[in-house]
Amino acid sequence: MTPNSDRQPRLLATSDLHVGHRGNRPMLEGLTSDNEQDWLIVAGDVAEKLDDIEWALGLLAQRFAQVIWVPGNHELWTSRSDPEPARGVARYTQLIELCRRLGVATPEDEYLLWPGPDGPVLVAALFLLYDYTFRAPGTHTKEESLAYARETGVVCSDEFLLDSDPFPTRDDWCRARVAETQRRLEACDPEVPMVLVSHWPLSREPTRVLRYPEFAQWCGTELTADWHTRFNVTASVYGHLHIPRTTYEDGVRFEEVSLGYPREWQARSRNPVVPRVIL
Repeated sequence: MTPNSDRQPRLLATSDLHVGHRGNRPMLEGLTSDNEQDWLIVAGDVAEKLDDIEWALGLLAQRFAQVIWVPGNHELWTSRSDPEPARGVARYTQLIELCRRLGVATPEDEYLLWPGPDGPVLVAALFLLYDYTFRAPGTHTKEESLAYARETGVVCSDEFLLDSDPFPTRDDWCRARVAETQRRLEACDPEVPMVLVSHWPLSREPTRVLRYPEFAQWCGTELTADWHTRFNVTASVYGHLHIPRTTYEDGVRFEEVSLGYPREWQARSRNPVVPRVIL
């Protein structure tokens, strides 16, 4: 597209680009803007390998005035085919360093103030993970919920590829991230509205439509269930579920902005709406 600086800038969002899948790379290559002032949120799951992540975010950083990224579970995987063996927090630190080289904002940076026509709005990039509290139907503990998932054969690959080192478990890492993030949000000016950006949904409600409800345990934490009302939230942006849609909770807009795997988005539409307009 030819840049058009006369049009008002927009805050756009996408996630789950999964550019390691051949059918998705052309989708990202075609992701452009006709306004050089547009910002783009990338809510996780760009790819698994660092070179693919760097290529994708580098390309987007050239095309948008500001790119804001939060990690998904796939970026945090340590696979045998990745030449970079860092695990857990060390892997996350590598990703932060990569983004800073590219000029991409991360959860470790100051929250950015969106200055567009719907602003000022604080765009808060969050890294929260999950703690198995979105449990499988009829279960009451993490152990029961995981056992149910194993019985049904619906087990997230995180169980094999997402390391939590130096935290004992992923749920320990999640609780630490939630506590730190909550402190940061509480320190923000309550008069300034926010867009909260996380790879995982902030409440369990969006997971109610999952075909396999036992997968919800890898989709978030009950610790953030009231954040959309506790804070001055205009919109909550997330991905992970591969079910792009707009919903409302307590009058607050929730935007699932994922592309997903080729077999998924091609079944919905050959021309999916990527990215989605947030402001």
